[in-house]
Amino acid sequence: MQLLVPPELPDDEEEVEAVEEEALRSSYLSLNQVTPFIRFSHLTANQAILEAVDGHEAVHILDLDIMHGVQWPPLMQALAERCTNMLHRPPPTLRITGSGRDPELLRRTGERLHKFAQSLGLKFQFHPFLLLNEHDPNLYLPSAVALFPDEILAVNCVHYLHRLFRDHHYPPPHDSSRDLRLFLHQIKSMNPKVLVVAEREGSHNQPVFKQRFVEALGHYGAIFHSLEATLPPSSQERLAVEQIWFGREIMDIVGGEGDGRRERHERFEWWEMMLRSCGFSNIPLSPFNLSQAKLLLRLHYPSEGYQLQILNNSLFL
Repeated sequence: MQLLVPPELPDDEEEVEAVEEEALRSSYLSLNQVTPFIRFSHLTANQAILEAVDGHEAVHILDLDIMHGVQWPPLMQALAERCTNMLHRPPPTLRITGSGRDPELLRRTGERLHKFAQSLGLKFQFHPFLLLNEHDPNLYLPSAVALFPDEILAVNCVHYLHRLFRDHHYPPPHDSSRDLRLFLHQIKSMNPKVLVVAEREGSHNQPVFKQRFVEALGHYGAIFHSLEATLPPSSQERLAVEQIWFGREIMDIVGGEGDGRRERHERFEWWEMMLRSCGFSNIPLSPFNLSQAKLLLRLHYPSEGYQLQILNNSLFL
């Protein structure tokens, strides 16, 4: 007779948070492997940045919510290869300012990127930008990002801007986009060469529960249908992505209220109007960028679960 003892559960609050963070980290990496959502965003954003900074000797990238930094090794490699193919042209100096709320994660991300840059012979610096309050980066942005006179700036906002919405308790009219507008005006004042934006196509910023519920039902139903086309139901990676990563988002959209709700996606037309009102204009994506996105889907996700569309000079997956 064998006595089975259940695994000991952490009873300390910090231990519980550490376990949850590790599960979230693992599900994020699985999401990056089994779906094209993150790769697609990173690939098209990187190509837009590469084309914008071509010919400049000093490049500074401001990455809002850098997380594990998985977006940047391919861009570093592209910069190094570009200079190798062009004789007598040294690679540009690259500085990345990466923001986040976890100082230890920022430190590890910076170390990994620095080691990778060294392996390529790329002059590289990493500056961690610790956000004490994710809802209000406007307080820290001007002083945290130091620009050198010879640098060209690229700002990377991949799946980030929707988090700047919040419920304000000011007198009417209430404007949940107030902080977002302030942030975009701050970015515009820094005169970036390019601002790249990737966002989820959805309408999850509604104040009424029923509207958010109906919208989330259709949105995540389509996502789970795409996973069905590429992974079997028994896949552990698929289960982790569905239950941990997307499960967290669904709980936030459906069950969250007030300022605690972070997943406040808006549709493309809304973002286009917002960015134009803050002084930005839409730049057409290059044919090469489009061909890369098509190649990504064809090589790594050859199924009917994902399709590529072009609308108003923007790519939709």
